[in-house]
Amino acid sequence: MDKITILWADDEIDLLKPQLLFLEEKGYDIIPVTNGQDAIDTCAEHYLDIVFLDEHMPGLSGLETLATIKQTHPTLPVVMITKNEEENIMDEALGSQIEDYLIKPVNPNQILLSIKKIIDNKRLVSEKTNTAYQQDFQKIFEAFNTDLDHQSWAEVYRKLVYWELELGKSENNNMQEVFNMQKTEANVEFCKFITRQYHQWLKDPGSGPIMSHTLFSQKIIPALSAEQSTFVVVVDNLRYDQWKMIQPIIETAYRVVDDEILYSILPTSTQYSRNAIFAGLLPSEIEEHYPEYWKNDEDEGGKNQFEKELLAAQLDRANLDIKFSYTKVSSQQQGKNLEDNILNLLHNTLNVIVYNFVDMLSHARTEMEVLKELAKDESAYRSITRSWFEHSSLHNALKKLTDKNINLIITSDHGTIRVKQPVKVIGDRNTTTNLRYKHGKNLNYNPKEVFEIRDPKDFFLPRPHVSSRFIFAKNEDFFAYPNNYNYYVNYYKDTFQHGGISLEEMIIPLVTLTAK
Repeated sequence: MDKITILWADDEIDLLKPQLLFLEEKGYDIIPVTNGQDAIDTCAEHYLDIVFLDEHMPGLSGLETLATIKQTHPTLPVVMITKNEEENIMDEALGSQIEDYLIKPVNPNQILLSIKKIIDNKRLVSEKTNTAYQQDFQKIFEAFNTDLDHQSWAEVYRKLVYWELELGKSENNNMQEVFNMQKTEANVEFCKFITRQYHQWLKDPGSGPIMSHTLFSQKIIPALSAEQSTFVVVVDNLRYDQWKMIQPIIETAYRVVDDEILYSILPTSTQYSRNAIFAGLLPSEIEEHYPEYWKNDEDEGGKNQFEKELLAAQLDRANLDIKFSYTKVSSQQQGKNLEDNILNLLHNTLNVIVYNFVDMLSHARTEMEVLKELAKDESAYRSITRSWFEHSSLHNALKKLTDKNINLIITSDHGTIRVKQPVKVIGDRNTTTNLRYKHGKNLNYNPKEVFEIRDPKDFFLPRPHVSSRFIFAKNEDFFAYPNNYNYYVNYYKDTFQHGGISLEEMIIPLVTLTAK
């Protein structure tokens, strides 16, 4: 390993010879200077690993020197050293992105500890993360090979998301491969669990988790209050790991009261799961009671055009005579309108906001090469989601509510999974085009490769034709027709899809927050 080079700027540098000698004996190269301008010049002339900077120097002060260094070397770690303990000085230095802050007199061990924290922190954190995951690896395997219920599976998935994010920071490819194998195995077992339990959940909602069609009745309606406006934000296609990426941004202004889990119904697609959310009914029930609001896959026109009407009907069935709003954002202008008008919604008891960006991102990634590169894997996909939210009109709108007495619920209708393994399916021209579920009259497939529903009505799904049946892709599979098979496999492999059964698609965030 190359020697660490440290620049130390202090107008009393001669008095620091013991500290400098101590560091040299530890194997560090030290460049001493006595003023801010020399420090700036040295940064331009040498490759440095750390700068120790005295706050009180003649000419340019430490803070002025710091500002100039950061303009040209924004990632260079700087440690501020000063005799001054005034809070405003500390705040200004910390606001300028220093790595550490030491008060004179400093002893050699303090300096060494600061160096270790800065230089070795990433390596030490990586090693600790890898070791901790190795210790947890077997526990996770043992967990999802036991008889888990829906709550236990949610906890397994939470733990997998936690390690996925932590291992992503460590940049250990070998450990990442081990994790990917474990997540794949977890999905295999989760699919077995769903095929065993899903039907019972539909027949007896009390036996299962909060699901799309029970979200309002079990979670949102009980939270409504005449003294407080409730905002429900449904971010289309938001996975649980994506929520964990945007959570720190939201938590700057809001406090998480409950971090729960919602299970999406099947198919895990907007037409089915989001209509179920707002109707408070399963798809076949919507078709039966509100045929004017339901369209099947083969029908022309938008499939989610009547969410406000379905919500109004659900509130009416619950005997709730309240003022509510429904806002759908699918464009930049609609987002700007939300941002401008958010405060006007405070007089409503309930405000529902549907935000479509993440779903549009996943679909656009399939079609656009530049997005395939920008969101090439789960880590990049999460990163784009975080960047979008941080600069979004949704974030700006929520910031306007931070000093208001509101109840905020953030959730989604379904998630998405990166598909890798093609499964051959043959169907007629009326077969649905979705890659993770299909229904039609003449489907041919290997029953061992799919979750099949021969009687859709028994699973509260519409039955457009007497012989209609549904099949769902499991794990990381996607459906492909034999015609032009290789072309479509290459085109859709590694794209993000939804509609089937996986942890990523079915287990989605349900978070309640209040303003700090």
